[in-house]
Parts: sequence; structure tokens; C-alpha cells
Amino acid sequence: QQISELQVQYLYARSYFLDIPIGSDLKEAFDYYQSQGAQYWKNFSIYNEGMLALQAKRYSLPTLPEQIMASLKERALIHEELGMYWKDNVSGYYWYQAPIETQALLIEAFDEVTNDQPAVEELKVWLLKQKQTTDWKTTKATAEACYALLLRGTDLLANSEQVAIKVNNVLIDPEKLGSKVEAGTGYFKTSWDGPLVQPEMGNVSVTRTTEGVSWGAMYWQYFEDLDKITPHTTPLNLKKQLFVVENSEAGPIIKPITEKTSLKAGDKIRVRIELRSDRDMEYIHMKDMRAAGFEPINIFSRYKWQDGLGYYESTRDAATNFFIDYLPKGTYVFEYDLRVSHAGEFSNGITTIQSMYAPEFTSHSEGTRVKVEATKE
Repeated sequence: QQISELQVQYLYARSYFLDIPIGSDLKEAFDYYQSQGAQYWKNFSIYNEGMLALQAKRYSLPTLPEQIMASLKERALIHEELGMYWKDNVSGYYWYQAPIETQALLIEAFDEVTNDQPAVEELKVWLLKQKQTTDWKTTKATAEACYALLLRGTDLLANSEQVAIKVNNVLIDPEKLGSKVEAGTGYFKTSWDGPLVQPEMGNVSVTRTTEGVSWGAMYWQYFEDLDKITPHTTPLNLKKQLFVVENSEAGPIIKPITEKTSLKAGDKIRVRIELRSDRDMEYIHMKDMRAAGFEPINIFSRYKWQDGLGYYESTRDAATNFFIDYLPKGTYVFEYDLRVSHAGEFSNGITTIQSMYAPEFTSHSEGTRVKVEATKE
């Protein structure tokens, strides 16, 4: 193999100028690299495979474009909400390790090489959903994404028909409710005050009769005792547990704290928070409340790196805050220690998490109570 990503990019760029003949002094090298691409295309990233497929199609090479596109489709993942994407399309150091640019180019390839319009629409869904929870990193990525979204597949700006939303079988008309509809996106927001909220309003239907993708969010705000709150999950899923740390001959051991567990002043408590995310997210804030009878052992705020995740931990009077710039898809465990300071029965509060970039992605753990026995003198 004598071909690298640089030669692949050249072949792709050159395919935009089919009307300009290749000079006789370059023809031998050009043909050689094309034959190398046809032989070793499986050794490249999906970004370069897409480039090889496009240039092969434009130069009318037999079978190669269809082979590459069939392979790409076989390796793709299809998710009901996230659309079509590839597991190995991740960020890296090199120019061809760019997820947004890669997805945009593959939209171009599925449209131009195989005219697979269902795949094009699914690929566009993933690109839009990435923008929902993360930012397109560079001006180059943004330009590539806009090119793919607007010039391939369904014209997203051609249709201005509003999505039909019914709450309790009543059609929501933003104009009658005095809500302004954003040009281009169709975004609008409306709300109902407490006396107007009925249980039947939990029945919501969304109907779209035209091509394209839409999404939204609906949430209910109310007051409740912290220890009576039940867990709520979104693509961000939280699970919080408390353990009492005890010393043994084999070393420290932890025991789960239940409603029957009786604590005493001086006990060491370990807080464990398990966070699961089904997609990459950015700008995440997680706040973990603690009981008034607990005091943090670590009082210094600092940046931490653990299990491939970087975050800033900030200790405050009533809670510990975690600020996460980038949260890759996966499962993460946060732990920190507290000390029982005085007796009583306390609400331990809840753990909340929210994407600052996409506020509709918010979740919280369930509320619990802890009991600390008074020390007998």
C-alpha cells in the first residue's frame, strides 16, 4: 500500500474538475493512486472511504462506488431518535477524524453515488441531533453541515407548515396563544399556569404530514418535599446511593444506607452517583444536595480527571456541584465523602443534572431521608 489519506483527498478534490484533462506527466501517477484506492479502500476511515466512493463514481469506475457504499451501510447504526451514524466516527487529532465533516460528506456520498434518499434523511437526523446537544466545533464544520443539510435530500426550508400539537385533544395554535413562531425553524413556546393544568393534559400528540424532522419538549413544574420526589430520567439517567464507611481487618468496607440504618455523629458517609448518557453532550451541570447533618470532608474546589471524563468539582454549603464541558456517551461514577456532624432526621435532597446547551435534557434522582441517632452520654 502506497496510498495515504493525502492522496485520497487529492483524488476527491480532483473529481470536481472533470472538464479539465489530466496532464500527460501526471496521468501515470493519477491512475496508480486510483488503482491503489480501489485495492486498499478497506484500510481507511469512513471519511476517506466516502471520498473514494465519490471520486470513483465521478470517474465512472466499475463496481467500486457501490461496493464502498454497501460496506458503509452494513456498518452503520440506525437509531429511532438519533438517525443513522457510525460507531467509529469520533473526534481525533488528524483532519480526517472530524465527526461533523465526516457525516456531511457521507450525506453527499449516499445522495450522489447510490441516490439512497431514506439513508440521506436518516444521516441528516444525526447531524441535527448533534447540534441539539453539542456545538459544531469550527466554521469549517458548520459550513460543511449546512451544505449537507440544505443541498441534499429534502429541502428543510421549503416547507413552512406548522407541526400539529394536541394537548388533551386540543390543538395548540401559537397565534391564538400569543406565541411568536421563529422564522425558518418554526420554534415557539407556550405555558399554562397552575389552575389551568389538568391531569388529562398529559395526553400529548404530535403530527407532522410533511418530510423532515421535528423535536420539542414539555415539562411540568411543581412543589414537593425533597424526600418524596421520585426519579425522573431522560437521555441523562441518574442513580444516587449513600454508603456508610466502616473499618475492618481487611480494610475499609462500605454498607448501603437504608431507611432502617441508624447513623451516629462521626460516621463517614460515601456518596456514589451513577450517571448514564446515551449520546455525547456538552456543558453539563450536575448538583448533588446533602443533608443538613452532613459536612463535606473535601472542601476544596478543583478540576478532576477520572475514567476518561474531566470535570470541575465545586463544594458549597448545601450541595456539591459538578461542571462538565464534554460528556461522551457512556456510564460514569462520581464518589465523594461526607462526615455526620449532628443528630436528627434529615432530608438528603436529590441530585439534579441538566444540559446548559439543551435545557430540555434534565433529570434528577429520587429523594431520601436519613436518621442520625443522638449520642448517649
